[in-house]
Amino acid sequence: MKPTGWLLCAMLCWPVPAAAEPIALRHDGRTVAEGELLGFDGRYYRILGPNGEVTLDGRTLECIGAGCPSPEAPQIVRISGEASVVRTVLPPLIETFSRREGYDLAHDTDGAATRYTLSRGDKVLARMTLAPTSSSEGFADLVADLADVAVSLRPPDSIELALAREAGRGDLSEASRRAILGLDGVVPVVSALSERSAISVEDISGWPPEALHIPDPATSAGEAILRHFPSLGDRPVVPHATLEALAAAVAASPDALGLTLYSAQGDTLPLTLMGPCGASVDADPQSLKTEDYPLTAPVFLYTPMRRITGVARNFLDYVVSPIAQPVIQRAGLVDQFPEAIPFAAQGERLGLAIIAAEQDAVLTGLQRMVTDLRGKARLTLSFRFEGGSSQLDAQSQDNVDRLAAALRGGLFDGRRLIFAGFSDGGGTVYGNRRLSRERAEAVRSAVAEAVPGTNVLLDVAAYGEVLPIACDETDWGRRMNRRVEVWVGADEPTGTPRPGN
Repeated sequence: MKPTGWLLCAMLCWPVPAAAEPIALRHDGRTVAEGELLGFDGRYYRILGPNGEVTLDGRTLECIGAGCPSPEAPQIVRISGEASVVRTVLPPLIETFSRREGYDLAHDTDGAATRYTLSRGDKVLARMTLAPTSSSEGFADLVADLADVAVSLRPPDSIELALAREAGRGDLSEASRRAILGLDGVVPVVSALSERSAISVEDISGWPPEALHIPDPATSAGEAILRHFPSLGDRPVVPHATLEALAAAVAASPDALGLTLYSAQGDTLPLTLMGPCGASVDADPQSLKTEDYPLTAPVFLYTPMRRITGVARNFLDYVVSPIAQPVIQRAGLVDQFPEAIPFAAQGERLGLAIIAAEQDAVLTGLQRMVTDLRGKARLTLSFRFEGGSSQLDAQSQDNVDRLAAALRGGLFDGRRLIFAGFSDGGGTVYGNRRLSRERAEAVRSAVAEAVPGTNVLLDVAAYGEVLPIACDETDWGRRMNRRVEVWVGADEPTGTPRPGN
C-alpha cells in the first residue's frame, strides 16, 4: 500500500538520516546483499537494499566498500522519548546495568542529549544516546530510524501505526514490539491550602478553566492527560511547559486544580477519585499495579521489527527484569514487582459490596466469595480487557508474561492460584457470572499456555458483580469492575472442588 495525502506528507515532514556510503556483503566471493548500511552491532549488519531492510549475520560475511564499519566498532543504541523518564529513570538503569555487567561507564552531553560509553579496558563496546523528547517525537524518531527504542506514556495512534508499517518498522500494536518499563498515572492535585480532599471525574471536566492547570498538550504528560480527558483540549485551561511549573502554580493557589503525573506531584496534594455511588480510589502503588485506579499510565518501551542483539538486547532484558524493579521505584515510577494483598485488607471493598447487594442472589454470591477467598491473598497482577472486547489491555498482557515468569521461577510452587472473574452489574446475575467465568478462563488459558506443565494448581472462580470496586453509573466504573483478579492460597488436594461453581 502506497502512502497518500496527509500520510505521505507526514512521512516527508519527519527528518531522515543522511545517506551513507553503499556497501556489499560477500560470502565465498559471491555478493549476497548490497545497499546502505543502517547499523552494525559487532555481529549483525542491517542494510537498506533494493528490496527493503534486511539484517544479516556477519560472522561468515566480508564487507566491501567505503561505508564498511570496523569489526571493532561499538554498538550504537539510540533511545528517544518521554523526557522525564529519559532524564531521571534511564540513567540509573544504565549505571546499575553497567555495574552488573562489569562495564566501565562514562558520559558526555550533546545539547539536550546524553551519550553513555560502555567499555571494558580499552575496548569500547557500546554507546547509548538518550534524547529527552516526547512520546510523539520518540515514535517519529523510531519511524525515521533515528532511534532504536521509543519511550512513551501512551500507545501509538493510528497515524503512527500506519507510518511505522510504511517505513518497515513493523506493527507497533503487537505485544512483541513493546515492553512496560514502569507505571505512572494521571492524578488530580490541589494546594495544601485547599479544603478539598476528593473529586469526581465529572467535576474535573467541569472545573473553571481559568483555575484548571494541565501540562502543555504538546508534551507527553499533556498527551496522556488528554487521552483521559479529551474535552479539555477544547477549553481555555492553563497550560504549563513543565510538570514542575504546574505543581508550583497549583501549590500557590487554594482555588486551583491540577492534572499531573503521579511521579511529579511536587508540593501539591493528590485528591481521592470519587464515584456517584460513594466508591473511591486513591492513586498509590497498589492501585496502579492492580489497575484499580482508572487513570493508570504505563511507561512503554517500543522497538522496531528487527533483530536487537548484544548490549542493547541485554539492557532491554535487564530493565524489565525483577532485579531492576527497585531501581525503577527509586527513580520515581511505580515498579511492577508483584505484591500480595491479604483478604483482611478488603474491608472497604466488602463494605461497598454489601451496600450494593440489592438481590438475594448477589448476596449469596458474595457469601460464597468470602468463603472461597478468606485466608488467601490477592496478587497485584490483575487483568482487564480493552473496552467491550476479549482482548487484554497492554498492562494485562504484560502481567501474563510476568506471572508466567514467576511460575517458571518456582515462586508459587506448592501453591494454588485462583483466577477470580468479576463483572459490572449491567446484566442478569447469572449472565454476569457467565461472562466473568469466560474472562477468568481466558486469562488462565493464556497463563497456562505460557507455562505448559506447571505444577501449580490453576483454578477459576466466577463471581459476577458481587464485588464492585467502582460505580456502574460511570463508564470508567464499569471498566474497573470488569476484571480478573489472581488470588493465592496454600496447596490443596487435586480433588478439592473449585470455588465459585
